[in-house]
Amino acid sequence: MSVSKYLKRVFAIKRGKINNQYQRVLPLNEMFNDRWEKAKFLGFGEGSSIYDSSTVFGKVKVGAHTWIGPFTVLDGSGELEIGSFCSISAGVQIYSHDSVEWATTGGISRYKYDKTTIEDNCYIGPNTVIAKGTTIKKGTIVGANSFVNKDFPPNSKIAGNPAKLV
Repeated sequence: MSVSKYLKRVFAIKRGKINNQYQRVLPLNEMFNDRWEKAKFLGFGEGSSIYDSSTVFGKVKVGAHTWIGPFTVLDGSGELEIGSFCSISAGVQIYSHDSVEWATTGGISRYKYDKTTIEDNCYIGPNTVIAKGTTIKKGTIVGANSFVNKDFPPNSKIAGNPAKLV
């Protein structure tokens, strides 16, 4: 059997098993990577998971039992901390730096860095963007497609561009 036929067969078997067990069909890379192993490799807390399609750079700390969905960006270049029991939905981008002044000065100014924090028990809706230096307080719910660039009290429900209390 050729390598190509063998790989196609392995793919078909793996896809069938995952679909039967979890009723889902995943991209190839997600079928061969373990989300919990990746989280453990990155030093995240016990029981946390992160999809293979997620990009992580810089200093990122994640607590226990946090789910980080597919196609997310975790920018820890200025330090990023995510608490326990959080749900970070698909497509979320969390930044701890920006290059606004660098770009608008033609490279004269430097990038700006500031720690970004998401405290425990937060839900971040799909495709949300969180700006550098922001703290999402404990128990906060952020609606889908929001842009968060300031802090709100604990247990807030926020949404919009820019995000506001709902």
